[in-house]
Amino acid sequence: MKPIKDLPIHERPREKLLEKGAGFLSDRELLAVILGKGTQKDDVLSLSQKIVTIIDAKGLNFTAKDLMDLDGIGEARAAAVSAAFEFVRRRIKPEGLKIKFPADILPLIQHYGDRKQEHFLSVSLNGANEVMSVRVVSMGLVNKAPVHPREVFADIIAERASAVIVAHNHPSGDISPSAEDMKITKQLKEAAAILGLSLLDHIIFSTRGYYSFAEHHEL
Repeated sequence: MKPIKDLPIHERPREKLLEKGAGFLSDRELLAVILGKGTQKDDVLSLSQKIVTIIDAKGLNFTAKDLMDLDGIGEARAAAVSAAFEFVRRRIKPEGLKIKFPADILPLIQHYGDRKQEHFLSVSLNGANEVMSVRVVSMGLVNKAPVHPREVFADIIAERASAVIVAHNHPSGDISPSAEDMKITKQLKEAAAILGLSLLDHIIFSTRGYYSFAEHHEL
């Protein structure tokens, strides 16, 4: 990862945002714009990556105190990041978004496509196929995110959802399902049926595209 001072001007987060728009920035770059600068120890992009890792692990319920565990993140910066997330959360919520096709969830999860570790995600839906929540179930290694049905369904049952779509990123970029992907999909489908839930799809995605088990008639 190059320090920001070594990047060409047009590749620096703030300049890229002004030229192309915020949608062209990665999560790490967006946080770099919010933070403004790094510390003596970490360039702003490196510091931003550490924050992204915390938020990926904690979910949107992270607190300012979670961020303050990082060197260089004091009360002011932690409060600024937390406030920015809460401001957006109050205005743009996934709740109520109606899903017509499983792949409609991609805008809610595609920012995980560039992660260097696998992230296993669940999207819970109510009886009207409206999104109730999006959560990270587990984080794993470069090529595997260990997951168990009880981890996937515990919160979904608690919120009385009717259906679920699961997804995970492939850091390699290859979206073909592995034997392990096939196995966990079968396990989740069987567990969902026992619990009275519908598993609508398992989506594998990367920055290059996605693979839908439902679209390939493998559910």
